[in-house]
Amino acid sequence: MTRTQLSEEEPPPPAASTSRAPPPAPHPAAEFLARPDFYSILHMNQEASSLYNCNSTLKHMISKIRRDTSSFDRYQHNRDLVALVNMFSESERDLPLGWDTKLDRNGKRFFVDHVMRRTTFIDPRLPKVPAAGPFSPLLPQRRRPMLIDQAPTPPPRPPVTTTEVSTHSSQEIPVAYNDKVVAFLRQPNIMCILRSRCGSGCGAALRDKVSSVRAEGAPALLRLQHDVPLTCLLSLFEQEIMSYVPAAAPAPAIGGPQSPAASPAPARSTRAPAPQRRDFEAKLRAFYRKLESKGYGQGPGKLKLHIRREHLLEDAFRRIMSCSKKELQKGKLCVLWDGEEGLDYGGPSREFFFLLSRELFNPYYGLFEYSANDTYTVHVSPMSAFVDNHHEWFRFSGRVLGLALVHGYLLEAWFTRALYRALLRLPPALEDVDALDAQFAASLRWLQSARCVSTLELTFAVSERLADGRVAERELKPGGRDVAVTERNKKEYLERVVRWRVERGVAGQTEWLVRGFHEVVDPRLVAAFDARELELVIAGAPELDVADWRANTEYRGGYHDAHPVVVWFWQAIDRFTNEQRLRLVQFVTGTSSIPYEGFSALRGSTGPRRFCIERWGRIESLPRAHTCFNRLDLPPYPTPQLLHEKLLLAVEETNTFGIE
Repeated sequence: MTRTQLSEEEPPPPAASTSRAPPPAPHPAAEFLARPDFYSILHMNQEASSLYNCNSTLKHMISKIRRDTSSFDRYQHNRDLVALVNMFSESERDLPLGWDTKLDRNGKRFFVDHVMRRTTFIDPRLPKVPAAGPFSPLLPQRRRPMLIDQAPTPPPRPPVTTTEVSTHSSQEIPVAYNDKVVAFLRQPNIMCILRSRCGSGCGAALRDKVSSVRAEGAPALLRLQHDVPLTCLLSLFEQEIMSYVPAAAPAPAIGGPQSPAASPAPARSTRAPAPQRRDFEAKLRAFYRKLESKGYGQGPGKLKLHIRREHLLEDAFRRIMSCSKKELQKGKLCVLWDGEEGLDYGGPSREFFFLLSRELFNPYYGLFEYSANDTYTVHVSPMSAFVDNHHEWFRFSGRVLGLALVHGYLLEAWFTRALYRALLRLPPALEDVDALDAQFAASLRWLQSARCVSTLELTFAVSERLADGRVAERELKPGGRDVAVTERNKKEYLERVVRWRVERGVAGQTEWLVRGFHEVVDPRLVAAFDARELELVIAGAPELDVADWRANTEYRGGYHDAHPVVVWFWQAIDRFTNEQRLRLVQFVTGTSSIPYEGFSALRGSTGPRRFCIERWGRIESLPRAHTCFNRLDLPPYPTPQLLHEKLLLAVEETNTFGIE
């Protein structure tokens, strides 16, 4: 796209000069857009927030400018960006020193910076960054809206936690903690970010140390690892450091299960072949980009769910069903557990969907049932028609599926493929019958290949056993009992029989579930997926791969892969049953489900965050978990037997959140 297509008429250029101009200083608008509290200020301006939420191009430009303020020159004449920034101008103030204002030939006002010899349509009288104020905390630069978390605040730690420095190119996403610190400090506007958080505490000596790290990289960080002021400074920015992605690296899509690691995880039996997997990943990124561009889950309002653990299902039903369609789609999700102190950075929300899905889709409640005796997939139960207010409960189930999909949380529920096809408004297929009645599916396959259909004397009618035990004849189409099945209409007959078998007794309930799902997610947004892909997005992968788990685990506080305590930890994992492993994953991450790519795609409060083991505590302490950061605090136990005992006790006896 050319510049004239993007922008309105530019203001007159400044007079030419033969003298060499000084390096351009950041435009006031660039500094304003790069402010750490910009999004907080944006959401307080209703007009500006509306313009931002409905314009994906504007979001892209602001994201680029916040990552690199030098890109502001490329977008500064875009009419939408000009309009948005000018909504915050303080026109009652005097122009800054060296600035002037004039009218162009069309009578439009523009501004002249005589010091830097440049012109712009953007008013330079923008709010300045306060030394300290209500918006001083830094908002992490990520694609998902920030949620409040219920995990304890991480303690300060030295900037160096590993003895090995990785050498990543500027085009890779840093994985080692030291590299992440260096990448974070190399942001063009890092000094403004530090001053916004520390104020006068960021003195000249500390700025010199930061400049050394920016220039020398990890070696300077190793040299300064025992510097107390620098350590305290970095501890204030731990969340931002762990979630920061350099501008040169592709940013992950919102909330989607994507891998932050440079190398892919080992392939597993449940994954698709490589070309199909790459295609699915592209679909997933495009899906979450569309959600972001349409403002799904971004506020400015919040969808607060105050939940009592002992009344989880009732509280969730009452709160979610009382919300309007707009609240469900746009609200920022915030789960508050009754009687438990804490904030929601993602961990409590993950646990909420995990526990709710185990309750709601439990076959013993009557809404769903196991599809067969030898499998744990569930589908809508025909007996659910006798449940009081069952239409609203299925509508509620659909809304829960939609909320989990929008906010990127996995559900502990394994549905038959037919239910996913229904969510996508796709007709059922013959393989869907296998999950319900394998013998019936086999007879349909035989009929599909048979060439003597006319001799079977079949008609477009089937016998169906009703709930009261009576057997009735049901026509597959009007007048079907009088229409014989022949080679010419055999395909139509099979399609109608498959639909009848899949929807038998549950068509109305399924329709209400699909209706609730589409109240949260526009059906056009999920149309790119097929049933199998939608299953992977909603439920993740069914089994744990210990090798993949270990390959995508990072260590902090002095632990490393060859440390005796870490070796004993993985030996304990090998001794665990699969159920105990799932319990441990739930203890640390908030859910026992993992994305289909494996542990490399685990997400924390601010985007992708791998499973982490950190040294913490005395040997008398139990391990503790930070579900919002996927981090296990593991004391340095002296024996493998004690580690195994303490780990099992912590995993099986802990189920609430708290703040220290």
